Amino acid sequence: MATSRRTAPRRALLKGSISLETPLGAVLSDSRIRLLEAIHQCGSLNRAAREVPLSYKAAWDALDAMNQHSPEPLVVRSTGGAGGGGTRLTAYALQLIALYRAMESSQQDVLNRLPSLPAEGDAPAMRTLIRRMTMRTSARNQYACEVASLSDRGGLVDVVLSLVDEHGVAGERIVATITPESARSMGLALGGALHALIKAPWVDVRAKLPRAMPGRNLLAGSVAELRPGSAHWGVSLQLPSGQRLEANVPASRAQALQAGQPAWGSFDSDSVVLVSFA
Repeated sequence: MATSRRTAPRRALLKGSISLETPLGAVLSDSRIRLLEAIHQCGSLNRAAREVPLSYKAAWDALDAMNQHSPEPLVVRSTGGAGGGGTRLTAYALQLIALYRAMESSQQDVLNRLPSLPAEGDAPAMRTLIRRMTMRTSARNQYACEVASLSDRGGLVDVVLSLVDEHGVAGERIVATITPESARSMGLALGGALHALIKAPWVDVRAKLPRAMPGRNLLAGSVAELRPGSAHWGVSLQLPSGQRLEANVPASRAQALQAGQPAWGSFDSDSVVLVSFA
């Protein structure tokens, strides 16, 4: 007797789109961004409309709506001349395209990290997954980093990280010590992007340069802020790169610190938690 073979349910690839709106309606959408990109490539609104595709009137209306809501001109038009005139984008419009595509890419990265769902969907499961993806952490110190080097020291791996500021500039270096299993499961490689988390109670701040110790990070800076408490004080250490190292120091030791004075923050390399979004 023939037996039928059950096929696994089809999985849907999650795709997202972005629309930026004002109370008067949409300003930017995928089709409008594609219109701007086509104008940049073709140098003509008429040819760009055919590329999208849109009717010339729809393209004109979309461009007019974007211009009305934009704080700066998006296009510059020229008429006549040897080339017969045309339309080109302003520097502001090019920046707007880059911003939109970066937002779109970031959104898709989040969707790609969610497990695929059955084609019919499962709203409760989706809400649970999204909540997990947007969870917050209690660690006061959260740094974007790049992997500068990896070294195996006999059953443990030292990961040297360059802290990266909001402009993408690498600054101070710290070391995180993790297991080889963690390094493999995270797929760590030189130049890889990570986030480093360090809880404030794990950080010590002193007014005198501490003795260097193996497995202990040491960062120089200046005291930016003191927040007195009955047993512990919150201390913000301003680093040369402009970033801050937050600490929670016993009151007896924190009272020796003064705002603006040089100080040193230290923490163990095995207290650094690494987070990867790959």
